This record gives sequence, structure tokens and C-alpha cells, in this order.
Amino acid sequence: MSTLQQKLASAIHLRESEKYEEARQLLLEAHSEFPDDPQVNYQCAWIHDLLGLEREAIPFYEKAIQTGLGGGDLKSALLGLGSTYRCIGEYQTAMETFQHALLLFPDSHEFKVFLGMVYYNIGEHAKAMEVLLNSLADTSGDEGIRRYQRAIRFYSDKLNQTW
Repeated sequence: MSTLQQKLASAIHLRESEKYEEARQLLLEAHSEFPDDPQVNYQCAWIHDLLGLEREAIPFYEKAIQTGLGGGDLKSALLGLGSTYRCIGEYQTAMETFQHALLLFPDSHEFKVFLGMVYYNIGEHAKAMEVLLNSLADTSGDEGIRRYQRAIRFYSDKLNQTW
């Protein structure tokens, strides 16, 4: 196991043990040695987010994505980055992040749900409800939702209409 893998494993163990500040310090050390490693940047982003340091997390998320983070970690990083942008009020950038993520992961409803939150934040309440209702219809295992799935989809973009 390389030094980098050992540091990452130790940092993850510290994070899982809720020793967040210790994990952060170890990850920042790893980052100073390996600034272009996607996993180091991803783990740095995650720990900063966990500590409520959203603005500090952003450059780490961006660097992790730019340097080739892949698979489930890329998916998580895109969600974390978009959610962080939303939390700090950068709604347009959050929307762009979630839309990009949906191009890469079109069947990942978590991005749709967070995109719905952004639509709500920018005052597009009807669009927010449409996205959320369709995602609910697509993913729910609830018998009642499944029974009325067709109606939920039909009304999802007609909430302001009366007949």
C-alpha cells in the first residue's frame, strides 16, 4: 500500500470515527503532497462539507471532477458540489451542475430531486413540483403512488390548471 493510500485510509477511518478535524488535517497534508489526485481532492471536499465549510469544499470538488474522478465517487462529488452551490445561494451554478450530472447519470433521481430544490429556490415552484412529482412517480414503491402514477405524471405540469 502506497503512502497516499495509507493516508487516505487513515483519513477515512478518522472521518468514520467522527474525528473530523483530525481527518481534515491529514487530508490537507495529503493534498499538499498530491494536489492533482482526484481521490485526495474528493476526500478533502467531503470533509470540508461535513464540517460545514461549504465554500472551502468547492475548489476540492471541482479539482476532483476535473482530474478524472470516476464512477460512484464522481456521482457523489457532483451531488455534493451542486448541493453546496445551492446551499450558498449559487442557484444558477447549482442548476448547471445538476443538469450536467443528469447527462452523465440520466437514471439517477437524486439529481432530479436536488434540481427540484433549486427550482424552488429560484421561485419556479411549478417546475419544482413537476420535477419532484415525476421523480416520485418514477421511483416510489408505495402501492398507492404506483396505482396513481399515471395521474401524478399527468398533473405534474398542470398544477395551476382547473377544468
